Amino acid sequence: MTRRATITTTHGDDERAARVAAALRPDNTDEMETTADGETVRTTIEREGTGGLHATVDDYVVNLRIADQLTDTTQS
Repeated sequence: MTRRATITTTHGDDERAARVAAALRPDNTDEMETTADGETVRTTIEREGTGGLHATVDDYVVNLRIADQLTDTTQS
């Protein structure tokens, strides 16, 4: 049975969300899809097992935090 998780985050404006999504896409596996729509980034992850899904979501959240920090143009 396929397991699925969808993570949706907002990033303040369209341009920043597009940059975050672009930064995340190279790390996506074949079971992942990342899109940007307005200020929202949405990633859907599908895995066969719960353990694999959990591990992939954990990795994704770390990558998301880094991508968000690196694309924050308000930081000095």
